[in-house]
Amino acid sequence: MQQMIDDRGTGAQAAVINRADYIAPAYWIDSVDLCFDLDPVKTRVLNKMTLRRNPDLPAQPLKLDGEDLNLARVLVNGQGTTFKMEGKQLVLENLPAGNEPFALEIFTTTCPAKNTQLMGLYVSNDSFFTQCEAEGFRRITYFLDRPDVMAMYTVTLRADKAKYPVLLSNGNLVDQGPLEDGPNGARHFAKWVDPHKKPSYLFALVAGQLVSREQRITSRAGKDHVLQVYVRPGDLDKTEHAMNSLMHSVAWDEARFGLPLDLERFMIVATSDFNMGAMENKGLNIFNTKYVLANQATATDVDFSNIESVVGHEYFHNWTGNRVTCRDWFQLSLKEGLTVFRDQEFSQDLCFEASARAVKRIEDVRVLRTAQFPEDAGPMSHPVRPDSYVEISNFYTVTIYEKGAEVVRMMQTLVGREGFAKGMTLYFERHDGQAVTCDDFAQAIADANPASDLARLLPQFKRWYSQAGTPQVRAHGVYDAAARSYTLSLAQSCAPTAGQTVKEPFVIPVGLGLLDEAGQDLPLQLAGEAAATAGTHTLVLTQASETFTFVNLDAEPVPSILRGFSAPVVLVFDYTDAQLLHLLAHDSDPFNRWEAGQRLAVNRAVAAIKSIADSTPAALASVLDDAYLGAMRQVLRHPTLDAAFKELVLTLPSETYLAEQLAVVDPQRIHAVREAMRQQLASALTSDWEAVYAANHDTGAYTPDPLSSGRRALAGMALTHLCLAAQVSGDTVWPGKTLQRFKDAGNMTDRFNALSALVSSGHPLATQALQRFHALFKDEALVIDKWFGLQTSAPDRGGNILSAVKQLMKHSDFSLRNPNRARSVISTYCQGNPAAFHRLDAAGYVFWSERVIELDAINPQVAARLARALDRWSKLAEPYRSAAREAITRVAAKTDLSKDTLEVVTRALTA
Repeated sequence: MQQMIDDRGTGAQAAVINRADYIAPAYWIDSVDLCFDLDPVKTRVLNKMTLRRNPDLPAQPLKLDGEDLNLARVLVNGQGTTFKMEGKQLVLENLPAGNEPFALEIFTTTCPAKNTQLMGLYVSNDSFFTQCEAEGFRRITYFLDRPDVMAMYTVTLRADKAKYPVLLSNGNLVDQGPLEDGPNGARHFAKWVDPHKKPSYLFALVAGQLVSREQRITSRAGKDHVLQVYVRPGDLDKTEHAMNSLMHSVAWDEARFGLPLDLERFMIVATSDFNMGAMENKGLNIFNTKYVLANQATATDVDFSNIESVVGHEYFHNWTGNRVTCRDWFQLSLKEGLTVFRDQEFSQDLCFEASARAVKRIEDVRVLRTAQFPEDAGPMSHPVRPDSYVEISNFYTVTIYEKGAEVVRMMQTLVGREGFAKGMTLYFERHDGQAVTCDDFAQAIADANPASDLARLLPQFKRWYSQAGTPQVRAHGVYDAAARSYTLSLAQSCAPTAGQTVKEPFVIPVGLGLLDEAGQDLPLQLAGEAAATAGTHTLVLTQASETFTFVNLDAEPVPSILRGFSAPVVLVFDYTDAQLLHLLAHDSDPFNRWEAGQRLAVNRAVAAIKSIADSTPAALASVLDDAYLGAMRQVLRHPTLDAAFKELVLTLPSETYLAEQLAVVDPQRIHAVREAMRQQLASALTSDWEAVYAANHDTGAYTPDPLSSGRRALAGMALTHLCLAAQVSGDTVWPGKTLQRFKDAGNMTDRFNALSALVSSGHPLATQALQRFHALFKDEALVIDKWFGLQTSAPDRGGNILSAVKQLMKHSDFSLRNPNRARSVISTYCQGNPAAFHRLDAAGYVFWSERVIELDAINPQVAARLARALDRWSKLAEPYRSAAREAITRVAAKTDLSKDTLEVVTRALTA
């Protein structure tokens, strides 16, 4: 029986789709021949398909999905036929009997210029683009728009040659030339054939005024390929890094997993109007410009790193997502979790220094813990493989992606790096060209490693796919001096989540090391083992509680638990300050060394938040004690620690992460405490910040490599703290130096770091710098996004950020219809500036509700993501809690709300 929620968008009800209800399609589509006559106002689409009945199901009507289409003609085997409409579906009943293939021809028109949802076929900057994942293809033509229907595609594009000289689609270009139906060759065509079967969500076309960077490569197998990156004229100088990233991706996938490029050409196209980061359409990846365009004048080190990661991610989908795809959308993590894992491994493998690899791992975990852990504990909590949804677009989440990647990483931990590669090989041998499930993937990895813990524990391990929530692992250690042994007790639990009150034990790999008094790793020998082993030992926790006893230890060790963040869990261990300081100073595991510093900071922040009677910074002069400040000073002065690692250790836990450590959240109090901590770090370590800046500010000729990037990051952090210290001391030297640094910078990283230092410290010079920044980069859309975002994320010292946000929305450069620009202003404020958003007068919530409703009428996907800013409203202290609920209720009451947004706010109200 299907659940229903009120669908105010149609006045009817929207079905809750359940994974348990999956049924294979009643028809298969073998081939698709599409012909497009491209026109912004009226694009004509002729869709010729070859279909056949599914012999495994009883005979039934053919129901094709469609949305916002004008239907002109339907032919079966060349003859007219009767049809009817059921909601948005085209229903055909009088079809040929039997299982022989038949031809179906559908002619429709659509208006891409009015498509503000940016799903299906749309126009951006006078060019045509598509976005079909998850259910956008139905906005192009009537179709069985589901991932398990895989067909061979031939695509012909016809358009005005002057307006649209470049015509691209999936696969290989087989023909092109002028059309006779236009005067003097004014119109032209291009015909593309994809040699691989694919589902409709991987279809793509692009047409417009574009230029390309081209690179020819030869694979390990000796095959020649052409790589192309298409952008608007004027942006070609910003494509070198994206091309290099693509070449590195092709080489890495072939070397690491033996997966070659399988097309004559591979294309990337960038557009500024895009809901997502990028899309892996077969052979024709369409990207948000944010993840393609970069040069040292306009992009930061973080931008360069993100481009490398996203280009890798989309290319790796060519096999993990395209050659083998999802049976249904519940299996989304089959491709996304696996491919995030692959892009993380790619980025780490490109780091030649071990310290850079460690920094990358810490950055990935930080995203997981600040974004996914709250999702696991909130109203949108769902398993890595969800059981139900109303709108699939709402489930492109950090749980599917980042937690899904951690599940894959645990598989690799349990079978080893070589064993995982063997499992990948078996996976493609079994399933190439198929639409399969998460179970199929896990089974292949286990079957390729029959002697592994994964094979032995596979049914239990798969609870990571079916159970929502973040497991908690409680650890307790006891040293027995007489027995020279150390017993570590581990107990796991998982809090109830929506629809899942009782959780069964997970399989949890726990990386463990034991440190001696000098900070050295001790050899580890479990009771019953014949000999000790050096380095990290991986314990596998499978029961609700287990104990592990290590022998032949002459003194009580300091445990280093969950090394490398070996499982996506919350570790609870009653570390003393002395133990954490010992780990921070000595642990050979970089993740746990960083984690020790984070725990020290969290402990002090939480104690201060709980103890203060008001939220005035004056009451918070000494949140950080001498022991913590001394430890941070040692980190800054350490002669061998990597600069990027130092910057991570000195970065305080975010306000969002601190909020998750509290049962009841007062955003203003959290902000006041964290700001006081920042100020103390600035003032107490001023001389060290000066030394750090002197040692790291000059990185020579610009390159975005990890070591140089780390030095620039640390120098930027030093400037921020020196400007903060100056605000207290009244010093004018460092703010002046920072402004000069801003003016003289030879790259965007140094320039933006200096600008950020002035803005985040609230220095009056920030106004001058912001004006100059805009004047310098007014024609660079991605840079102006940064300019908007920096202002809307600034500390709200005078309660004026909301007014600034409203003013920025009136700026001539602001456009609500552009997702990047809307996110830079509205989402940054609502989701990235907690203290400015959670106001006592509830004005932030009123603003949020107005913007969600306004965006929902334009682009439901953007609106639904913004709607999630109040996911954790039920944890708020009063009066925030009641005001937030009132704002959510106001949105939910809107009569024509989209399914996307309605699902989010409805689930939020049940929290």
